Amino acid sequence: MTHEDVMQMLAETEIHFAYDHFAEGESPDPPFICFLFPGSENFAADDVVYMEFSNLSIELYTDEKDPELEDSVEAVLNAHELFWNKSEVWIESEKLYEVLYQMTV
Repeated sequence: MTHEDVMQMLAETEIHFAYDHFAEGESPDPPFICFLFPGSENFAADDVVYMEFSNLSIELYTDEKDPELEDSVEAVLNAHELFWNKSEVWIESEKLYEVLYQMTV
């Protein structure tokens, strides 16, 4: 899945999104999404990279817990047949919830 593929997929959520972060002062009001490719999980054969896989993190930020919004994001991920894992944290300094979806693409 390419950067462009991820952007097209995230557009389906109808939530503002950016790669890694929004420019300072340009962050929209929550909810919003940041995504990034923090690493890779490549498959080796004959001492070379045989198959390339990227780790993809999709971070959903909200100012209050919103299970319906999470369900809608998960529906988009499922429609694209992605296997994802989810975690959540409250960011006290930002007064935001971060729901993190991690997957290998």
